[in-house]
Amino acid sequence: MIPVKDLPSPDDRYPVRRALLSVSDKTGLAEFGRRLEAVGVELLSTGGTARALREAGVAVTDVADRTGFPEILDGRVKSLHPVIHGGILARRTDPDDLAQLEEHGIGAIDLVAVNLYPFREATAGGATDAKAAENVDIGGPTMLRASAKNFTFVASVVDPADYDAVASELEANDGTLGLATRRRLAASAFAHSADYDADIAAFFASPSAGDLEDDPGTADALPRTDGDLEAELPSSLLIDLPKHDDLRYGENPHQRAALYGTPASRYESLHGKALSFNNLLDVAAAIDLIGEFAATDPTVAILKHTNPCGVGQADGLEAAYHKAFATDRQSPFGGIVVVNRPLDLATAQAIDAVFTEIIIAPAFEDGVLDFLQQKKNRRLIKADLEATRSDLDIRTVAGGLLVQDSDPALSADVRSSWTVPTSRTPTDREWADLDFAWRVCKHVKSNAIVYARDGATLGIGAGQMSRIDASEIAVAKGAKSGLDFAGCVVASDAFFPFADGLEAAAESGAVAAVQPGGSVRDDEVIAAADARGMAMAFTGQRHFRH
Repeated sequence: MIPVKDLPSPDDRYPVRRALLSVSDKTGLAEFGRRLEAVGVELLSTGGTARALREAGVAVTDVADRTGFPEILDGRVKSLHPVIHGGILARRTDPDDLAQLEEHGIGAIDLVAVNLYPFREATAGGATDAKAAENVDIGGPTMLRASAKNFTFVASVVDPADYDAVASELEANDGTLGLATRRRLAASAFAHSADYDADIAAFFASPSAGDLEDDPGTADALPRTDGDLEAELPSSLLIDLPKHDDLRYGENPHQRAALYGTPASRYESLHGKALSFNNLLDVAAAIDLIGEFAATDPTVAILKHTNPCGVGQADGLEAAYHKAFATDRQSPFGGIVVVNRPLDLATAQAIDAVFTEIIIAPAFEDGVLDFLQQKKNRRLIKADLEATRSDLDIRTVAGGLLVQDSDPALSADVRSSWTVPTSRTPTDREWADLDFAWRVCKHVKSNAIVYARDGATLGIGAGQMSRIDASEIAVAKGAKSGLDFAGCVVASDAFFPFADGLEAAAESGAVAAVQPGGSVRDDEVIAAADARGMAMAFTGQRHFRH
């Protein structure tokens, strides 16, 4: 640990007589330079920043002229020099530091305005290692951290949004900045540096993109390694996301909450009150569920508390909505409706007949938004159903974070990997219903049971401690809505541990079943299916949701 030198207390306000500006983002640069020049600040700069300032008529000295050493290695080395970093790091109340500056002819630098090479933008969508490495800034972070470390005397400005406030304070205070301002700017600089380093570390922790062409127009995103359990997750996890918004409260009113990240990559809010913590969970669940049906016939899902309470598929969205609603006529009140096609007016009018808190669609046909916006508080969301979801699923647990691969949407030909262990093979209609039910069941909290027929859920049993209980609830829901289960199929998110679960489904009217298989009693379950003339498919893949 480095000892702290005993020095006189610094003044609150320090004058800014010399500033170094070296920015990748030139937003507001010229005006900031003019205002600094107007209060008597000498400006140092490098490369493109110096050119931009001169073109704006601002007097500037090249860093190379100050150091007496030219830029080298195609600009890789510009500011990494004792004349620069000595001027930034010198403590103004330390006689030894000041004597060394004088001995070596180094002038103090009182303000550093730096933002960094756009690494995130340069590597978005995939990049070669060479391209990524070339966009790693070295001099910028070094100056930024040096000035932030010496915030007692030096201001570090990383965000163009701060230019006006800094210039205004200088203009109003005879060219000085207060300690509170310098400390706030230092916090912003360290946060920016940490965010930048996290992006770099995350890129190089991923598989190498060495085979990609070094061309931003042709580089594809790095491939996922779904199912590759030999591939290790990162040895350390860096999470650094910008705060998108503070929320009114969390899951309950006594809990604080905020949203971090870039939700605009998945959806856009078009109308209504701000989304709450619980709304955001529901929106995420709805988008993930309807993503299973992105390439299918028109499909509508109704959700409540992240669970589907009805899903329907038909030749048109309106008919699909009525199928979904028929599953459970009570739960949709105050729920979420999501569709996989542009929402038309007839379907919107059907949805509007029931109080619906959130409506999500990939697009809205002409006149639909005008109609739905008549209810000012209803949230209307435009979602990108083809956007890539996060590769990792992260949850908090006692003592840390639990991380796993996300459970991606099922492929269009998912049935090609299924097996049929029963004597009877599903009919074409049963195959279609099994595929439909399996996609829905994947998004129901475990233990999960879904009954379906003809592109519609008949009953959904969610989140039960017993699979039999989930089945009974699903049947009771459908019976309450007056639905006939005869000839339906049943899906179970995990294997039937005993034959009784399958037998109960058969007694309710199921003629075919889909489940992962893998129980030590699979033979008993298969025998029970054969005894009742049921067809059954094994998917070989479980979809627990806890």
